[in-house]
Amino acid sequence: MGIKIRSRQDFWAGLAFIFISLLTLTISHSYPMGTAARMGPGFFPFILGGILALLGFGIAVRSLFAREVKMDPFFLRPLVLILGGVLAFAIFVEPLGLALAIAGLVVISSLAEAEFRLWKVVLLCLLLASMGVGVFVYALGLPFRVGPL
Repeated sequence: MGIKIRSRQDFWAGLAFIFISLLTLTISHSYPMGTAARMGPGFFPFILGGILALLGFGIAVRSLFAREVKMDPFFLRPLVLILGGVLAFAIFVEPLGLALAIAGLVVISSLAEAEFRLWKVVLLCLLLASMGVGVFVYALGLPFRVGPL
């Protein structure tokens, strides 16, 4: 009698978490740890790596007992558009300013949705750009340009 993996996606996700946590633990171990009162640069990544390992182990174990779930097909378009929006933000935040870079991120990422509604995208652009500028430029005083001028 062998072990039957009932949910392959959970099993592989758990193993991926464990792998990433092992990398994190290995890399953070080379930094000074410090103590809980005076944390060194390796302390926080080490703790997060340990938590991620426990989470990955729990997900992998759960895959042995969960009922099998049919996975939806993989769609490349949303992945490419959302990553493209983030990349566009990174490229355009310096020359165009924070507000236009946020608007570009929202517009490109919104194209990934099946039901694109222009009025929703415009409203979201205005809301997120004003909140981003308000929080990061005015409240926190970070040195972002608001616009291209």
